[in-house]
Amino acid sequence: IAFPHTVHVNDAELDCQFCHRTVSTEEAASVPAVAQCQFCHDFDRITGAQSSSPTAEAEIAKLIGELGGKPSPVNWVRVHRLPDHVQFVHAPHIQQGFACSTCHGDIAQMEVVEQVRNLKMRDCVDCHRNNNAPTDCTTCHY
Repeated sequence: IAFPHTVHVNDAELDCQFCHRTVSTEEAASVPAVAQCQFCHDFDRITGAQSSSPTAEAEIAKLIGELGGKPSPVNWVRVHRLPDHVQFVHAPHIQQGFACSTCHGDIAQMEVVEQVRNLKMRDCVDCHRNNNAPTDCTTCHY
């Protein structure tokens, strides 16, 4: 589905952690399940509680149309990916007060989310050095 972060962040004023619930407590920032969408969107009516556009209704309809009115899981497209041998734990970064936009950019202004930082080792090491965080290899590598 086409998911407009611009609408959800700017118009609905949702915080990143409303949908990405595990970002402050676990390693990964979870992607929302369809049930999460139902907090605001009424799948029984197809028209979302917060949506008034035909585009929004069409995207919501995709969620329920495939299985005869039963919500189907979203196969979200991953945008930010690190090599398998790198471990990035979101929780300590969020707990230290870093905004999601530090690494992910201004999502609120992106119609389609894109990677804005290179997320290469040098980028991470420089950030750790600038913020007096550990730089030993085992901090990020298995």
